[in-house]
Amino acid sequence: MGGAGLNAWRDGIRRVNRAPALLAAVWALTLVVTLPIAAVMRSLLARHLGASLAAEAAASGVNYDWMQEFSDQAAGLGVTFKPTIIGFGAVADNLSAFLDNVERPVVIVAAATVYILLWIFVAGGIIDRYARDRPTHAAGFFTASGVFFFRFLRLGVLQAIVYSALFSSLHPLLFERLYPKLVHDLTVERTAFLIRIALYLVFGALVAVCVTMFDYAKVRAIVEDRRSMLSAAVEGIRFVRRNPADASTLFLVNFACFAVVVGIYAAIVPAVGGTGVSMWLTVMTGQLYLLARLWVKLVFWASETALFQSRLAHVGYVSRPEPRWPESPQAEQI
Repeated sequence: MGGAGLNAWRDGIRRVNRAPALLAAVWALTLVVTLPIAAVMRSLLARHLGASLAAEAAASGVNYDWMQEFSDQAAGLGVTFKPTIIGFGAVADNLSAFLDNVERPVVIVAAATVYILLWIFVAGGIIDRYARDRPTHAAGFFTASGVFFFRFLRLGVLQAIVYSALFSSLHPLLFERLYPKLVHDLTVERTAFLIRIALYLVFGALVAVCVTMFDYAKVRAIVEDRRSMLSAAVEGIRFVRRNPADASTLFLVNFACFAVVVGIYAAIVPAVGGTGVSMWLTVMTGQLYLLARLWVKLVFWASETALFQSRLAHVGYVSRPEPRWPESPQAEQI
């Protein structure tokens, strides 16, 4: 049980490692979105600190009193500058916000929206490259990205509807109605904590099922050149339902890789504070973590593609012909 899932995982790693340029590209994409935000935050901090003694204290360590003062008087992006954004605290804060459905500031939501749109654009080229299991070069990559961008936007509408139902209906049902009833008469805090963890696991499992089904919808849309995203979503559900053991095994192995990456980062991330070598060591550690996390995401897609193609008994099969420069239709229009 699940043997095909493990084989697909190994094949996915092979496909990702054979295309290192894709990892570099998505890392650069992440920097494109985050660097402007970092530059604005740097400007806000520099203007607030100036040449004061607080500037030296902020550079040498975490000054919680000053951070609280800055956050209280800040607006827009500045309100996000809190101790939770530093080091592993940022990972824990994001996980907590996800599980507890915490709203983020508008500026962060806007940046996340741009990031998601960029990922939707490159998703077609990335999955197409992994599905063909051979170089597609720039022409093939951007052609696939352009072809599937608007299709994946339509699929994104379906995803938004499903996730909205999960977070606006199911989440309050579990944590605002059911949880208070379950712990109402409890006197042991540990039991209440375990109940909440159990509810987190239930909610997380449902989100994972939805993510997996939509991933296979993308894979089927690309491999089979589907134009109807509703049909692709239905077929993604059918694929998971027909291959529950392999799909579950593959997801759990990929998720375990993600957990290992997060655990290693938590263990090795340098303590906050200091300048010079210490500061750059912290930056480099963060970038290595980012690369590892992006690698895991790409392995998710590549291994899911490999599992689906293994059911077709045809590795590297994609219905849509690969465009070749200058014979591609796009070249003829230039």
